[in-house]
Amino acid sequence: MTKRAYKKFERNDRDFYATPPEATTPLLWHLNQKTVYIEPCCGEYDLILSLQDAGHICISATDIKKQPDKDATYFRYDVSKVDCFITNPPWGRKTLHAIIENLSNQAPTWLLFDADWMHTKQAAPFMPRLKKIVSVGRVSWFGDTVGFDNCAWYLFDKPSSGLPVFVGRTPFEPTIVS
Repeated sequence: MTKRAYKKFERNDRDFYATPPEATTPLLWHLNQKTVYIEPCCGEYDLILSLQDAGHICISATDIKKQPDKDATYFRYDVSKVDCFITNPPWGRKTLHAIIENLSNQAPTWLLFDADWMHTKQAAPFMPRLKKIVSVGRVSWFGDTVGFDNCAWYLFDKPSSGLPVFVGRTPFEPTIVS
C-alpha cells in the first residue's frame, strides 16, 4: 500500500511548497555561523526567514515565477561572495537533476528533497557530487496534516571521489543565534 493511498492532494504549480521551519532545523548543525548563501528557488521566502532567524545571510533570492530569466536549472549566479546555495527545489526529477548539476558546478549546494531519491538508479550519476546527507524525517507540506515523505538535506559539490557522509536524526536542537 502506498503511503498516500488514503488522501489525495493536488500538486501545486511549479512544485511550490513552503518550507516549514522544522525542516530547516537539522541543517543548522551543518552550517558555519553566519553562512552567506544564495536561495535560487525562494518561493515566498519561508526558508530564508528560518535561516535568517538562525543568523545566516541570504545575499540573493530568486524564483522562476518572479524572475523567469534566473532559472536555477541553467542560470549562472555571482558566487564570488557566498559560501553555498541553500534551497528547497522542485522535486520533479528532470528539473531537480538539472538544478543539482548547474548549482553544484558553481558552489556547494544544499538541497531539501525526498530521502527516497538516494535509493534510486536515477541518483547514481549524481553520487560523485554528493558529499553529505542529513536526515530530516517526515515533513508536512500541507499545513496541519501528517507528512508523507521522509526528507533529507543533500550537500552537492563538484564531482570527486569518495563516499558521502550520512547523518541520521538527532534528538538535540542546535543553538539558534538571533
